[in-house]
Amino acid sequence: MSSKQQLRESARKARDSLPAKEADRYSGVILERLLSLLDGESPVMVYVSKPPEVETHRFIRSLLERGTEVVVPIIQARDCSLRLSYLRDLTSLRVSTFSVPEPIGAEIPARAEDIPVVVVPVIAFDRNGHRLGYGAGYYDRFLEKNPHLKRIAVAFSCQEVDDLPADEHDMKMDLIVTEKEVIVV
Repeated sequence: MSSKQQLRESARKARDSLPAKEADRYSGVILERLLSLLDGESPVMVYVSKPPEVETHRFIRSLLERGTEVVVPIIQARDCSLRLSYLRDLTSLRVSTFSVPEPIGAEIPARAEDIPVVVVPVIAFDRNGHRLGYGAGYYDRFLEKNPHLKRIAVAFSCQEVDDLPADEHDMKMDLIVTEKEVIVV
């Protein structure tokens, strides 16, 4: 098993061991911090969470209530890429690829060049802005093609590791938001 895989498993276990009420409370703190950081940015691209990730549904709802346009990714497994769609309503989400909620059947195409900021999921992170995702490289490829995006990772503090091995294709984050702090890279 590679060191990345070992770190991914260790961080996943730490995240998954958080009691549900604690994870929910931490998600609320993280999302409040995010809302203050993104005040005025639009559209905002954000992943739609699935348990036990940092929960983003409340965040998306808050953005929509503020009048902020929201863009969500749709996983294209055949070519390991992300397709983008505006999201107008959480009720249009359907469980799809990798059990990720996506607006399948209710897509409103979005263009990456129109988006200033992206909120990405994390399995593990370090203070240098490196992140480990699920391992397929969807976000790294997307971020590499769209270097203009401000990159914000959200994670629970228990997912932090001392030092992640980074390859040349691994894209660094600009900010990492946890329930304890905002790490500026």
